[in-house]
Amino acid sequence: MRSTAIMSAIKNSKFSRLPRAMSGPLKCPLEGPALLHSSRFSKGSAFPDDERAAFKLHGLLPPNVQTLDEQVVRAYQQYSSRDSDLAKNTFMASMKAQNEVLYYKLLQNHLKEMFPIIYTPTEGDAIQNYSRLFRKPEGCFLNIRDQDSIDESLSNFGGADEVDYIVVSDGEEILGIGDQGVGAILISVAKLVITTLCAGIHPSRQLPVVLDCGTNNQELLNDDLYLGLRQPRARGEEYDEFVDNFVKAARKRFPKAYIHFEDFGLRNARKILDKYQSQISCFNDDIQGTGCVTLAAMTAALHVSNIKLDEVRVVIFGSGTAGTGIADQIADTIATETHKSKTEASKQIWCIDKPGLLVKSLGDSLTPGQVPFAREDDELPEGKQRDLLSVVQHVKPHVLIGTSTKPKAFTEEIIREMAKHVERPIVFPLSNPTRLHEAQPNDLYKWTDGRALVATGSPFPPVEYGGAKYEIAECNNSTCFPGIGLGAVLSRSRLLSKKMLVAAVEALKARSPALEDPNAPLLPDVEDVREISVDIAAGVIKCSVEEGLAQEEGIPSDDAELREWIQAQMWEAVYYPLERAD
Repeated sequence: MRSTAIMSAIKNSKFSRLPRAMSGPLKCPLEGPALLHSSRFSKGSAFPDDERAAFKLHGLLPPNVQTLDEQVVRAYQQYSSRDSDLAKNTFMASMKAQNEVLYYKLLQNHLKEMFPIIYTPTEGDAIQNYSRLFRKPEGCFLNIRDQDSIDESLSNFGGADEVDYIVVSDGEEILGIGDQGVGAILISVAKLVITTLCAGIHPSRQLPVVLDCGTNNQELLNDDLYLGLRQPRARGEEYDEFVDNFVKAARKRFPKAYIHFEDFGLRNARKILDKYQSQISCFNDDIQGTGCVTLAAMTAALHVSNIKLDEVRVVIFGSGTAGTGIADQIADTIATETHKSKTEASKQIWCIDKPGLLVKSLGDSLTPGQVPFAREDDELPEGKQRDLLSVVQHVKPHVLIGTSTKPKAFTEEIIREMAKHVERPIVFPLSNPTRLHEAQPNDLYKWTDGRALVATGSPFPPVEYGGAKYEIAECNNSTCFPGIGLGAVLSRSRLLSKKMLVAAVEALKARSPALEDPNAPLLPDVEDVREISVDIAAGVIKCSVEEGLAQEEGIPSDDAELREWIQAQMWEAVYYPLERAD
């Protein structure tokens, strides 16, 4: 019923004539069996009698016309009968290939239950088994041996005005499971599912892409069923040229599209973002998305613990793409809010990686993302090691963030040491999947006598301690990156600026339940994500307009009108009436 009300509101809105506002019939060029096999247009058993006649469907469907809600009930029963998470993931992928609207409606109705199935951690299993589970290709497969065909390959997915959002991955660092080669197409697909589910990006205006440049995963190279290039992963100039050729071809073919880089390797991720973020509207979720959602949780925790940004001390354990992305976002926000220089702001952050605390003498072994956070070699007292415990003893941090994929790294000794020096230790074990978490939330509450403020990278059940029940906030990028993308797409922003990301963080933080109740979660629940995405998109769009980056005309300046303008352009999982098209 909610979708009917939304459709009615859109139809009656003054923004109903916008190109992305689905307020009228959907033009359909198909009929008969071809229509039933189109995931975009098919309604299955829900085709009404008039459409069955108009599109030559008589005899192809059982006679009883069902509603979308009735289809969802049956689909959920079928889903529930699958005996493993991977089987459920495969069932959902099959449904998406058959009936897009039913797929998204089922997800919306069971979002919290199904999120771990269609995304982390189960999607990681599907990616590892991509070549063995393969049934039907989805997305654009580009390979480094055939760079002359990039433009031709992209031309299969529409014209200049038909793609809004591109997710591209080279598959080198997937969801904590490493190099997965051509299977990375599934992470691009999954991210785009989330943009539709959480922010209403039109599924027909998206493009998942994999850049196949080989793999260093020997298990894949030895697998006779592996579908990707059978060669070691390309590096250096050849790789850089491949990425550049893709970006140029995508910009030429789809000049209005926003490009989202996903799960690139440690050195390439930062290098690619640094190269293109000043040229095009682009985003790296591992760097910027993780940074934004973590910062929103952290600033909410600072509010609860009454710590000011200009005095906060942060230790980050694990300084890869995610860790340095978080560090960068924290430093940007400290600099913006306190008027410090970025260099001064960075001094409030201590980054640790495999060699221990990052120091300047590590020189060329530091990645570009690590360099700004390297400390002086003599910073720790003489004789002290550069390990996590020693750093915690020296720094006395307010905030400890884990992105190391090193399970149980936050030991009882380390957490108790931290808790000696701060009233409310802020501890975020963020590594995915769950088995790689640096600590379990129940231990964190026990070791801090219930004083910890906790957010995790995967969902955890509530913790009971000292007669109180604590809901665990999940630092889920899905509460953040879809809204950022929606704002960038609708404003047609030339670039995605640092101020736009800060606006996104502020919008997400404003939704923190902990701002009203200090024992409540630091971040809102993923079930509220569509409303959150509207808030974030509004903040991003206003900032884009203020900075002179927005290229879309007619963006409302009034806050209420802007929200209506955004909502009118968000796709809903409903069956739109079909109208014949030549």
